[in-house]
Amino acid sequence: MLEIDGIYLEGGGQILRTSMALSCLTKNPIHIYNIRAGRKQPGLKAQHLASLLAVRDLYNAKIEGAKIGSKEIYFHPDKIDKEELKIKISTAGSVGLVLQTIFLSSVNTDRNLRIEVDGGGTFGKWAPSVVYLQKVFMPTLEKFGFKANIKILKCGFYPKGGAKVVAEIFPSKLKGFSIDRDTRPSGAPFSLCEKEGIEKINGISIASENLRNARVAERQAESAKQILRTLNLPIEIRSKYVSSLSAGTGIELWTSPAILGANSLGELGKKAEKVGEEAAKELIDEINSEATVDKHLADQLIPFMALTKGNSGYKVSELTNHTKTNIWVTEKFINRKFEVKRAGDLYGVCV
Repeated sequence: MLEIDGIYLEGGGQILRTSMALSCLTKNPIHIYNIRAGRKQPGLKAQHLASLLAVRDLYNAKIEGAKIGSKEIYFHPDKIDKEELKIKISTAGSVGLVLQTIFLSSVNTDRNLRIEVDGGGTFGKWAPSVVYLQKVFMPTLEKFGFKANIKILKCGFYPKGGAKVVAEIFPSKLKGFSIDRDTRPSGAPFSLCEKEGIEKINGISIASENLRNARVAERQAESAKQILRTLNLPIEIRSKYVSSLSAGTGIELWTSPAILGANSLGELGKKAEKVGEEAAKELIDEINSEATVDKHLADQLIPFMALTKGNSGYKVSELTNHTKTNIWVTEKFINRKFEVKRAGDLYGVCV
């Protein structure tokens, strides 16, 4: 049984999510202790428990300690024997984080898998939005051979959540993908392609229906456009109002064909213009850095890269604790070593 100390670096929920998924894929049972010990309220919260129970059901796993507040679990995976999985999130916990855990757990599956998520938030603090998964995460994973679709049937915001999301995962086999020539491991051949250029900025500005009269979605979008126009690129940001249990807003931006993403979340007392401004400035920083992936995607790619048969690499503007944590966890399960090196003002990460 593999022992995982949840206090590593920031001591957050990512250790739990990545460990569960890799435990399933490698068939290594795990004991995770000090779960989220680095947080103000340590132990399992609703969204972590939702991920844990979803992976348990997917893999017919045996679990000890699966309850709110638990600081340790024992997890024994079996194998996938189903084609449909229904997940309930009773709070506004992140749908995006739950789906990421399921996607990683489903790598190299030989069957179609349908995931229905009832409840949770499609936008939230410190977590990828479901739109980010649709527009940045999934298109990048397709380059590694992983294929899935995500549909948002209903948006959810803090505090009530109430989202409805459906995802379909298709049979796939991962392959190495080096996004940038300079990030290949020492002595390894160049894998697939150079970094693509950025030709357009896309986005969606979302707000709940009760904010329509205040034109919140349009104001977020226009604020972002005003700042992004300095890049002299075509910009297309849609404004959309949605039915939801709680009032909320968010804006997601992404580039194409090279994919970088940035977002911002509306909060009580935070002007719509500020929401758009934050996302636009973050995206400009990512573009100007000449990174090949944004700092949020960087950590999410780590376990997928290690699971491929070929070499993979990227450049990123910041080596976050999330990325360091995922490298640490991934190397415990998979006998591959990541190479991290400075590349000018960037960090090259490869395996």
